[in-house]
Order: sequence, then structure tokens, then C-alpha cells
Amino acid sequence: MLNLKYRLARVLAALLIVILALPPLNGALAQPKTVTLVHTNDMHASFLPHEATWVRDRPKPFVGGFPVLQYLIDSIRNANPPILLLDAGDVMTGNPITDRPFNGADGGALFEMMNMMQYAAWCPGNHDFDISQKNFRALVSIARFPTLCANLVDDQGQFQFGQVPYLVVDRGGMKIGIIGIMSQYMYNLVNQSNLVGIRVLSPSETLKKYASELQPRTDLLIALTHQGADEDSLLALAVPQVDIIVGGHSHTRLRTAKRVNGVLIVQAGSNTENLGYFNLTVENHRVTQYDAHLIQTWARTKMPRTRLAEFADSMQATIDLEYNVVLGTLKQDWVRIDKSQSAIGTFIAEAQRVAVQADVAFMNSQGIRKDMSAGPVTKRDLFEILPFRNLLGTFQLRGYELRQILQYYVQRQPSIQIAGISAKWKREADGTVTFTEILVHGAPLDEARVYVCAAGDYFIGEAKRYVGMEILNPIYLNITLFSAAEQAFRSQSPVAATVLYTIQETH
Repeated sequence: MLNLKYRLARVLAALLIVILALPPLNGALAQPKTVTLVHTNDMHASFLPHEATWVRDRPKPFVGGFPVLQYLIDSIRNANPPILLLDAGDVMTGNPITDRPFNGADGGALFEMMNMMQYAAWCPGNHDFDISQKNFRALVSIARFPTLCANLVDDQGQFQFGQVPYLVVDRGGMKIGIIGIMSQYMYNLVNQSNLVGIRVLSPSETLKKYASELQPRTDLLIALTHQGADEDSLLALAVPQVDIIVGGHSHTRLRTAKRVNGVLIVQAGSNTENLGYFNLTVENHRVTQYDAHLIQTWARTKMPRTRLAEFADSMQATIDLEYNVVLGTLKQDWVRIDKSQSAIGTFIAEAQRVAVQADVAFMNSQGIRKDMSAGPVTKRDLFEILPFRNLLGTFQLRGYELRQILQYYVQRQPSIQIAGISAKWKREADGTVTFTEILVHGAPLDEARVYVCAAGDYFIGEAKRYVGMEILNPIYLNITLFSAAEQAFRSQSPVAATVLYTIQETH
């Protein structure tokens, strides 16, 4: 009996040694671990501080910029290690630095500064393709951190831009999987000539695929997305396997994490005006505690003088030589209006029309990126209003097609501005729309006449959405929207904020 007990004790002891030598099964025996996510999105080339336009005080305080971001990131890095620094896209478009070549890429200096801040990964946004596919590849090559995008492929289903679908990193004793996802609406957001040969796969199906692959070998799963807060919520409903969505695109300031279907969603606004902070505790593959908030990036007078700050100042100095030039004076404020004619929209559409001597011109309202206060207007101000490299194109429409466009405009209310046409309309008892007057430069519309029209190449590519018909046989010119607006402002200064053309309902 004693011999049996002795042998049983020896077997149990040996079994215990084997069990203790094994790694914890699915993290069941793991202790809680913490990590701090620090995140940005939609920086739009805001690498130096700018006025906080929403503040009523005068002078307005300054906010944002890469030197302030670096100061805050380094402060968090020193206080709460380890950190995971991520960006959710749209680094480009918004400042003349994106027109400045650096290491083979226009706007490449932005990614060099992100290198200095030690980003861990980023997912591209639609505006990062605004210049060209070639330029995007060059930006990816400058970044010394991975570009993540699982659902952006070529016609053969291959990753052609140097990106990878996901990344697994070690932070705080955890394995963290990060999967990049691009908006499925990219074809409505980027000039189509820049998207030849590109396919955007289903975000939810793509995320499901890689989440299933990564979940067994990670402690935490993050989707790094550029598609907007609403789409992120739908993604959380479709793919609850991910723990966190770090998002961009909609410029949403989520002041704390939004929980949908058990998934935590964060986003940090835009233009480097906030830095996302997300400290979390993970236990048994679940986020058990977290502190998520935004840090306002107010400009500071006393910060360490870093290599990044010196580099940013040197880039700004070269930009200032050209873009601090005053083009003229604006008499009244320019304020954007999305779905009706505005003074700023009228000016830009009319500048296009005059530049190519067209009868009619069109402008997408959302391509106008900034309001403008009365007073001196610099070349930089105008660039920030029109930061895209859209080329002007001309095309021909007959009078009856212009009438169809007006019908579409009244019924669908697309976000466009029109120059050259004024009209009056009324709604009949049965709901149909009747035009009582259509004038092209003061003359009645001739249904049979061929009219010369103008618009930017992006507008022409998206014409079905904006005017209800495709534009056939456009001729693209070596004139940008920006150069047309610059010439118009110089020649017309002081510029009055007036609406030249109206499409009015009568009763």
C-alpha cells in the first residue's frame, strides 16, 4: 500500500513539472497586461500649428503641428511605456508641402517626419492617392514603418504598393495583430485616372478572413481603418472578432471610445488638432479596462528643440518664399454652402469658366476645403481652399442636356456649384418640376445649341453622381483649378463675396 502511494506521488510530481513547463493555454494563466495606443488620422499635411478657427477669442490660439505631436507622443512614451503609435490615413493634401519633392516623392517630407516620431504602422487614406499611384509608392518607400492595407489589390489580387495586409507586434508582453482596411468607396473619392488597375475588396469579408487567421496567435486584434465612423460601426457588427477599431476618414472627434457589438472604436478628428490616447488592460484576450480620450494639441512656446522641429521649419521656410505672397483682398467672408450656390463656390466655378472661355462650369462643393475671412488673401490661403491637383477639362453639352442637369440638380440636390446658368423653377401639384426660365449668360437656353462646359477632372470622372449623366469625350488641359482661381483673384481684387448665378424656386 505504501509502495503504491509512493509511486502515485512520483507520477503526480512528474505531471506537475510538465504542466508548469507548458506555456499558458490561450492566455488562461496570463496576468493582466497593459499597452497604450496613441493614434492620429486625417492629418492632411498640417505639419505646423494653425489657428483654432472655432475659438471666438481674438487673436485665436494656435493648435496642431508635428512638433507638438512629437512632444506629446514622447511625453506619453516616457510616462506610459509601452506605446503603439498608429495612423489611420489621409496624411496628404491640405498644405503646399505636398507639392514639395523629398526623396523622390511629393509630400515625402511628411513621412520623414513621421519616421522621426517612430510610428509603428499606418493605413493609407483616399487622399494619399491624390497625386498618382507612382507618388503613393514613393511615399510608402520613404516610410520606415509598415503600410497596412488588406483590401487594396491590383487586377490579379496582388498587393502592388509595398503594403502588407497585417502586422503582428510585441508590446507589453502581448502579441498584437493590426489589420489595415481601406474605404470601399474609394472610387467615389479619388480621381479615377489615379485608380487604374486597382480593386478595393469588401472591408468586412477581408477583415473576417485575416481576423480568423490572426485570432489564435494574438492577444489583441486591431483594425486600422480609413472608412469613417459610421462604416466602422457596421464593421464592428460584422466582425466582432476584432477588439478595437482605430479609424479615420470622417474626421470624427470621438472623445472616448465608442462600443459597438463589444468592439471599441476610436478616432481623433483631423488636421493634427487632437491626439488619440487609449490606455488599455488585456486579460485572457479581452480588454478588461481602458481609458480613451483625446488630447488637444495646443501650441506650446516651451518645447525641446528637436531635429523634427528644425526640419519642419526648414520646409516651411521654402514654402513661405512662394506662398506668403498676397494675391489680393477679399471684401466679405467666404463661407461654404454644401448644397446651394455660395459666393466662394460661384467664384471658383466662374474662374474655371473664364479660364477656358466656356459657357458653363461646374464645381463639386466638397472640393472647396476652407472658408476664408475678409481681408488679405495669400497664395497659401487659396491653396488651402483648393489643395487638389485637379486639371481643368472641357466638354460639350446640348441645351436639352443642360436642362436635364438642372432637373437633376433640383430633384437630387447634389453638392455642386454652377457658373454661367441662372434659372427659376416651380413644383407642380403632382410633384414634377417645371422651369419657368433658364438663362445662359442672360440669353434663353437654346435646347438644340451646343454649349462648351468646363469642370475639373475629378468632377468629370464622377459626373454621373453630380449631374446624373456621364461626360463623353472630355478634353483635358494643362490648367489646374488652383491656377485658374489664382489668376481670377489677382485680376479681380478686391473680390466681393457675391453669388452671380442662382437657381431659384418660385411660387
